Amino acid sequence: MEDLSRIVVTGMGLVTPLGCGLDGPWSSLIRGQSGISKISSIDVSDLPSQIAGQVPRQNTGPFSEDLFVPDDYISSKDQKRMDVFIQYGLSAAILAISDSGWEPKDEASLLKTGVMVGSGIGGLPEIEKSAQIVNGGKVRRLSPFFIPASLINLVSGQIAIRYGFKGPNSAVVTACASGAHAIGDAARLIALGDAEVMIAGGAEAAICRLGVAGFSQARALSTGFNDNPTEASRPWDEDRDGFVIGEGAGVIVLETLEHAKNRGANIYAEIKGYGMSGDAYHITAPAEDGDGGFRAMQGALKSARLNPEDVDYINAHGTSTPLGDEIEHSAVKRLFKGKEKDLAMSSTKSSTGHLLGAAGAVEAIFSILAIKHQVAPPTLNLIKPSEGCDLNLIPLEAQPKTINAVLSNSFGFGGTNASLILSKLT
Repeated sequence: MEDLSRIVVTGMGLVTPLGCGLDGPWSSLIRGQSGISKISSIDVSDLPSQIAGQVPRQNTGPFSEDLFVPDDYISSKDQKRMDVFIQYGLSAAILAISDSGWEPKDEASLLKTGVMVGSGIGGLPEIEKSAQIVNGGKVRRLSPFFIPASLINLVSGQIAIRYGFKGPNSAVVTACASGAHAIGDAARLIALGDAEVMIAGGAEAAICRLGVAGFSQARALSTGFNDNPTEASRPWDEDRDGFVIGEGAGVIVLETLEHAKNRGANIYAEIKGYGMSGDAYHITAPAEDGDGGFRAMQGALKSARLNPEDVDYINAHGTSTPLGDEIEHSAVKRLFKGKEKDLAMSSTKSSTGHLLGAAGAVEAIFSILAIKHQVAPPTLNLIKPSEGCDLNLIPLEAQPKTINAVLSNSFGFGGTNASLILSKLT
């Protein structure tokens, strides 16, 4: 497996239920605030699950200073040509690129800068709306931009077009592992010499009637906390009853260490390791023995040339589902057997909900910020841990901690698994 230890992160951008930017969402996360609320953008009165982690757009609530204002990033004309997930992804990329200071104009640099931003579902709201137009017999009212407004790879396409990046241009579609796979795959492209800089991450915006109803029918979503939304996402807690759907985007700028140093870039962290695997078990459920997640984590450690005791914190997949949480916990205990003393693990989904294809990228950024600030984020609502869940799961409150390396897990439908190891630059 390729040595990814010389690929570094020089820029980051977030669009999340905890707000936009870096400082605001991180501060809210560490303070133990929840971005989960009653769904306000659509009618969900007849749906079993009525809550979500929604990107804040109105000047109310705890995240009013970090609102997502599309006009700040994209012209009103172009907004009409993009599904919301593309708007989120492009906006997060704009934040990340600005943060990195990498906006080249010369042809050689543009040719060596690529984009890989994934999504699990893509333009579902646009598909839902357009299907209603066509099925209602009003074909002529269908937007000519419907297809490019919905395609998953158009996040990458729009970013490249905006900045003129002519390097590798691709997208990852691996359900809830998409964002993590995009980062890992982008790092590999750099390691292989196909690019010197990659813009990578994930974006998702599936909070529409079709999306919420679909996940509800699959019995994946929390339904017992509609009247108490902030208590709904509770990884490893006995009372958890499903995940909370979320939306947003996370994008980072990756480049070779040499390239970053030569231009005097601020370096946040290294992409130290990357592991991936398949369960080959079930379309929605993880393998009961957790072997797929175990092998992804094992592969990340091998790629990073680290031992289990070198990992200080794990940002778990931890979706708050009755089955998945305990399986991941068991896989972690198996891998770190005898070395759990100083290990901490939490799920930031307890604050944001599950951002599907954007989750892995957002959580990678939270992991890097945990390294920067030497604080492990809390697992909200973890009051009664399930039997056997006895690791330090950072219940309720953030914990100051020496963090040199973080393992971030992302697992998806179809049994697709990705693990990233992010570390301090040494």
